[in-house]
Amino acid sequence: MFDITSQAVADTAVIHVKNAAGEPLYADAERTKPVQIVIYGPGSAAFAAIETKQSARAVKRLKANDGEISPTTAEDRTQQTAEDLAAITVSFENFTYPPAGDAQGAALFEAVYADPKLGFIPKQVSKFVTDWSNFAGKPKGGSGTN
Repeated sequence: MFDITSQAVADTAVIHVKNAAGEPLYADAERTKPVQIVIYGPGSAAFAAIETKQSARAVKRLKANDGEISPTTAEDRTQQTAEDLAAITVSFENFTYPPAGDAQGAALFEAVYADPKLGFIPKQVSKFVTDWSNFAGKPKGGSGTN
C-alpha cells in the first residue's frame, strides 16, 4: 500500500524575492546572497490561524452592516493583508527596511508589506503561499531558494 503521509508538505518554504520587473534580487554583486522571505504554508497552524481570522473579519463586517456585503477600503485591505502576511512570515533574509527603524519580527514584516511602493512583495508572497507545490518536499529552513 502507498503511504500517503509521504506526500505531506513542509510547514515552511523560502521565497526568492523578485523586484517589480520580475528579476530575482540579491544582496551582493556576486549574486550569492538571495533576498528571501521564509513563510509558513497552507499546511501549517500559522496559516490556519490566518484563515480563521479572515473569516471572522468577514462575518464581523456582515453583522455590522445588517447582513449586507460591504467592501473594505483600499487602505484597510492593504493593512489587513500586511497583518496577515506578517503573521505567516518566519523571517526576512539578506535585506533591511530602514523606514521601520529598529523594528523586528512581526512589526518589521508588517511595515514592509504595508509599504505601497513595495506592493510587489506582498503580491509575490500571497501568490506563493497559495501554491501547495512550493511546500512539497523537505522542510525548508533559513537558506536555499524556492
